[in-house]
Amino acid sequence: MGTLLRKVRWCTIGTKGLRINEKIRIGFVRLIDESNNQIGVVSINEALERSRGVELDLVEVAPMSDPPVCRIMDYGKWLYQQKRKEKEGHKKSIQHSSALKGIRLRPETDPHDLGIKIKQAREFLEKGHKVQFTVFFKGRQMLHRDRGFTVLEQITQDLGDVAKVETPSRMAGKKLTMLVVPK
Repeated sequence: MGTLLRKVRWCTIGTKGLRINEKIRIGFVRLIDESNNQIGVVSINEALERSRGVELDLVEVAPMSDPPVCRIMDYGKWLYQQKRKEKEGHKKSIQHSSALKGIRLRPETDPHDLGIKIKQAREFLEKGHKVQFTVFFKGRQMLHRDRGFTVLEQITQDLGDVAKVETPSRMAGKKLTMLVVPK
């Protein structure tokens, strides 16, 4: 009996206050059965009897409505699915946050070094990542912004077979940026 109490306490705390079975202390509830059909407003005792009859749990899903909405379902299975959805959402958010790769350049970047950067960008694009090219200017280099634009134009031409420009080159302070995405 002690393990059952621990499980109920864990379930109540772990699901942001959802009440199940005997924890629901209200006179009447709007009941939804296990096949998502709305039964209507019934007493809590009748709802508990129906849930026990099909050997499932009675879960209060909308406590703030009038009357509160309760659903007959397998609570453990539902809890497992919620945790799984949360994990998948977390994985997707991590993948999306790493989907943008950045490559830093200077207006006087050597042609060989530029070729290596383009090769690296091609690998990122083939893996499905977006690539942001950033050309940094220092001091008097700001007078020759056209060199930065020519570097980005050359990159656009070299990557034309695997990428398309999503955000064209634009100046933001002392940086010139361009975003390319895979075709």
